[in-house]
Amino acid sequence: MAVEAAGLTAGDARIRGARAPGGMGPMIRLVFGLRGPRRPVLGREYAGRVVAVGAGMTQFRVGDAVFGITDGMHMGAHAEFVCVKATGLILPRPETLSVPEAAAFFFGGLTAADFLLDQCALQPGERVLVVGATGAVGSAAVQIAHHHGAHVTALASAENLDLARQLGADVAQDYRTAPPPGPFDVILDVPGVMPDALARLADCGRLGLITADLPSMLGAMLRPGRGEGRRLCANVIKETRQAMARLMALHEAAAYRPLIGSVFPLSEIALAHAQADSGHKRGNLVIEMAPKA
Repeated sequence: MAVEAAGLTAGDARIRGARAPGGMGPMIRLVFGLRGPRRPVLGREYAGRVVAVGAGMTQFRVGDAVFGITDGMHMGAHAEFVCVKATGLILPRPETLSVPEAAAFFFGGLTAADFLLDQCALQPGERVLVVGATGAVGSAAVQIAHHHGAHVTALASAENLDLARQLGADVAQDYRTAPPPGPFDVILDVPGVMPDALARLADCGRLGLITADLPSMLGAMLRPGRGEGRRLCANVIKETRQAMARLMALHEAAAYRPLIGSVFPLSEIALAHAQADSGHKRGNLVIEMAPKA
């Protein structure tokens, strides 16, 4: 497949630098490479066009516009061409998405939907706090929570408060000020920076930790209960065709569109990684394989 654009995520930046939340460093190095990335070409989310198909493959034809996620941890989307299984995590690309939007569609959307709808079991009318509300995951979470009838409070930088409201937040607050007291039924902490989040939960509230350290992940799996029915959610998200179809249904219902922050040509991928490393990017970062004419 010829790659037209690919998402560059915080995960790509962590793999490149062998950085991970507390306790996860050895695991990252074991899986992806001890001294550097075992696969020098990173990237998983892509948008492109089919240029060749294997024998017996009938799902796609040469020239079809597609988008999806590379298989497993093979990565390789930050390149001009990538080989993917037609039976894998790949879908026909709808005309409602631009090429950069298609390339950025799945990372934030799948993560937000899994945490909000599956792990935290969000219900209409519940009070939701999204920490880091205008990044790739946070911007998707605000949209999805709003669509499901939640009252959404967004924490973001002062310059992004209007954007958070446009995404669907009922209340938008500068993260540099004192956090809202709550209580909240669901708190989605994307960067994992709110140390007192559990104390701001209502009884039976759920805390979704997108960026969780090893103790938090083990706690979520082994001891999910926290005081008065409060629950910690920090499990690995599901990447399945069913999850992709659900996200597409949200898009078709005008409930989700990936927020595009910056688009870089492949020749400036180092600048894109620097922006991802900053921890203050807006929306999704996208790499275009060929600069616009």
